[in-house]
Amino acid sequence: MSGPPVPHGLDAEGFIAREGSLARVQDAFRPVVAAARDGLTETFGGRLHSGYLSEARLLSEAERYDMGWFLACLCTPLLGDDLAGRLPRYRPTPRLARETNGDLAALLPRWRERIAAAADSEEARRPLVRFMSRHLVRTGFTLVMPRWNGWTSDLAEMAEVFGAYHPRRAAQIRVAARYGHEPVGNAAILRGYVEDLGPWLAGEYARVHGVKTRCPGDPA
Repeated sequence: MSGPPVPHGLDAEGFIAREGSLARVQDAFRPVVAAARDGLTETFGGRLHSGYLSEARLLSEAERYDMGWFLACLCTPLLGDDLAGRLPRYRPTPRLARETNGDLAALLPRWRERIAAAADSEEARRPLVRFMSRHLVRTGFTLVMPRWNGWTSDLAEMAEVFGAYHPRRAAQIRVAARYGHEPVGNAAILRGYVEDLGPWLAGEYARVHGVKTRCPGDPA
């Protein structure tokens, strides 16, 4: 099955376009970004080289938001004058997919332990549902990303792209995308993640892309 004809989320040279930009920060997040900027400056002073924001964007007309992360880069002889210009650029290739979110098989045993520890608490299960839902959707997307030849960080769009190539699993990934933003504390959802969807994604990932390269010090 062929994907959409026009590459999405790429620049003119076919590299993944960076989504982080202060111009794209929603008004609701501007005070948070300003406070973080001031806090970094106050904390690190002249040692601060630069700060980077992953994303802060409106997710729907229902006024739901998603905040990414800040990265503070301190001055060292290795950074040079323009760190952004030295950051690597990536294309949505099978090699990138293999190294991105390809750790699911190794994570599943630990996920089962965390689910067992939260067995008696709906409140403790809710953040697990959010975290695991996001990881599963992103794993599914990077499974098909090279064929789609595009990029997005939007969970709902990731789910739709995945579903175009794996219609039998499309409903599960769409639900996971929703729970990635609006988690619930349902134990059955977590069981489905580690007993069905998660193992299938891990197996399919290994079949399509092979096993992710292990780094020294990674847990067995």
